[in-house]
Amino acid sequence: MADINTVNEINNSIQQFGFYNVDVDPTLDLFEEIEKLKKEKNAVILAHYYQDPDIQDIADYIGDSLGLSQEAKKTSADLILFAGVHFMAETAKILNPEKKVILPDLKAGCSLSDSAPTALFKKFKEQHPEHIIITYINCSAEIKALSDIICTSSNAKQIVQSLPEDQKIIFAPDKNLGAYINKVTGRNMLLWNGACMVHEMFSLEKLTKLKVKFPDAKILAHPECQEDILSISDYIGSTTALLNFSMKDETNTYIVVTETGILHQMQKSNPLKSFIPAPPNNNCACNNCSYMKLNTLEKIYLCLKYELPEINLNDQIIEAAKKPIERMLSISKQLGL
Repeated sequence: MADINTVNEINNSIQQFGFYNVDVDPTLDLFEEIEKLKKEKNAVILAHYYQDPDIQDIADYIGDSLGLSQEAKKTSADLILFAGVHFMAETAKILNPEKKVILPDLKAGCSLSDSAPTALFKKFKEQHPEHIIITYINCSAEIKALSDIICTSSNAKQIVQSLPEDQKIIFAPDKNLGAYINKVTGRNMLLWNGACMVHEMFSLEKLTKLKVKFPDAKILAHPECQEDILSISDYIGSTTALLNFSMKDETNTYIVVTETGILHQMQKSNPLKSFIPAPPNNNCACNNCSYMKLNTLEKIYLCLKYELPEINLNDQIIEAAKKPIERMLSISKQLGL
């Protein structure tokens, strides 16, 4: 157990940098050390598909937002380490208020979540009192607390369809996902003007050129992408849906239009197939989420060792935010999702 001076030093480091400014012995086998710590502390590592391959490989569960929420709800672990971004760790805490939830880097935020400031969204909600609020899970705990139902890209269509056709709906914060759901359901939901910077940066011109270069490749796209990208895609779905499609489909080459972390699981599941990351509208060859990539094996090791930084939410936020998440999980269970 670390002495109080070490813990204080680490707390100061976290407050200043958002993560541990501590050197890790380079001779340590981090995979081995992390496994030891998980057993000692009855800890579980939940990782999103967008994490680096090494982190995915040491995780106890890898998934998209729906799967991670379901896993967080049912875990028997005493300590939950979330290898993802801040709103995901908050969701785990909301579903497990009695458990300790830790996040390797407090600066691992989300551009989509940031696009819905609480005060502005609350005012927007007050201007439309007849609307039900369906909120994409990529939002803060405070925004969840203002919502009626949470959804993910895996279940958004089904959740919207579960409501009466004449029910007025606000969909937030992702305008692209909301527009896609409007299109496939025939609804006319009122959309909050938010977006994910990763999925907004894909270049239609570069994607078209890539398709010309690989004419037999199928384009797989996440519904957070803009409509022009989705319009030329062969399959649209959540990260889990994209992975499952690549496993069942008989095509040998795919152009993947989402964060590059998912390619690790695609390649592991389909070793004889080729997966090409779609390029963004800058000089990079692929499109990474800088927030997701803040997590490292070293930070995960330190996070487990010292059980810091911890995610804390006040009881009122937990109580209010838990209700719409529970509604999502209940609807998903009823629909077999």
